[in-house]
Amino acid sequence: MKKIMVVLVLLTSPDFLSRAEPFQRVQEEVRQRAGANVQWEKEMESRDETSAIVQRLLKKPLTISSAVQIALLNNRRLQATFEEVGIAQADVIEAVTVPNPSVDFEVQFPLVAGTLNRYAWLVAQEFVQILMIPLKKKISEDRLEAIELRVADETLELVAKVKAAYFMVQADQQLISRLKLIQETHAASLELAQNQYAAGNITDLALLQLQASYSQGRLDIARAETDLRTKREELTRLLGLWGPQTEWKIQGDIMPIPDSDFSVERLESLAVAQRLDLRAAHRDLMSIVTSLGLTRIYRWVPVLEFGFAGERDIEGALNMGPSFRLEIPIFNQGQARIAKATSQLRRAENRLAALAVEIRSETRELRDRLIGLRDMAKFYHDDLLPTRIRIVNRALLEYNAMQLSPYELFLAKSQEMEAERNYIDTVRDYWITRAKLERTVGGRLIARNSTSVADGKTTQKKP
Repeated sequence: MKKIMVVLVLLTSPDFLSRAEPFQRVQEEVRQRAGANVQWEKEMESRDETSAIVQRLLKKPLTISSAVQIALLNNRRLQATFEEVGIAQADVIEAVTVPNPSVDFEVQFPLVAGTLNRYAWLVAQEFVQILMIPLKKKISEDRLEAIELRVADETLELVAKVKAAYFMVQADQQLISRLKLIQETHAASLELAQNQYAAGNITDLALLQLQASYSQGRLDIARAETDLRTKREELTRLLGLWGPQTEWKIQGDIMPIPDSDFSVERLESLAVAQRLDLRAAHRDLMSIVTSLGLTRIYRWVPVLEFGFAGERDIEGALNMGPSFRLEIPIFNQGQARIAKATSQLRRAENRLAALAVEIRSETRELRDRLIGLRDMAKFYHDDLLPTRIRIVNRALLEYNAMQLSPYELFLAKSQEMEAERNYIDTVRDYWITRAKLERTVGGRLIARNSTSVADGKTTQKKP
């Protein structure tokens, strides 16, 4: 009995029960990989604090970093995800809690007059569950760690979505400004055509063609403005904003692709080493292995109770002594539990392997797409756009020398704007793909020559 009491004291000691704050892992992983802070609002004071931070950030035009920070603090769906950590932490507490003893009490009333009532009682404790506490603690902590990693991974997923939505809005704003410049060219061309048509210098067909170009330009602007409103709402949802908070603004054009970009070598190995959901799947696997071992160890002793019983018989005699109850594993020897755990183990192994394959494939796909978009953007920036600008300048000289019609000049200017529009789309797709690649490799990409890009500005760090 003394040994049993020693075991109980050890199992309930602070050193055995203590564990670091579970959410710290999530905060550290997100801070390291996304460069932003995340907070779990478990009390009203925390909610007021984060609301004040969000309001302060919204007073200025949004940047990439401020948009990500607002989403991490204000997205209600993300806060709901954080509660998974609390649920898993409660499971750990349950696993290390010593089961309550049971008390049975029995009274029998005599049918013969003149005899005493019979009383019996039993105080018992199920000790197999106590002996299993260390292994149950390990299993529950493995599951808690897996959930922490998975929650951190979902947080990084939100970061990638916010970045993609931010670039979509910023690119659409820039696109609309370019479309309006193109429309000004169409308007000037149409006005000139109308004057010439009134003077009888152009045909009906020429005028109709210019009118159609002008109308198509108006339609393109209307469509772009509709797309912008839709994408603003998508970003607003990700940021968790409503009411007056939805009047946020983004200023400036989308940032150009930096000259010195990150290295695309060994990205697959980096992704396998860094992905948090892959680590979570591995922790799940380890938890199942431990659980299977626990099932095999205790399959022969499913129930073992020790206690102390007492009884007063009808003659008034009091009898007391120890008692125990042992379930005999004749029929149920844990076969079903072992078979189930074995299947769960194989399933976890296959899921882990499949996830690793998918991560590698996704990394290669995004890497190749990013390289292609970078080459296309470079071609637009270094070749096509300068050529279009030279064509416009040359057309303007010939127009001033009365060697070129105004319509040909307007066409050259329109083609220049169209090339710039395609360049904006390409740069936008590059940054969105880069955000997805960052999410796929499980962290921020390290730029070549220690170059970093932040908030639309490219800065060079000293080696």
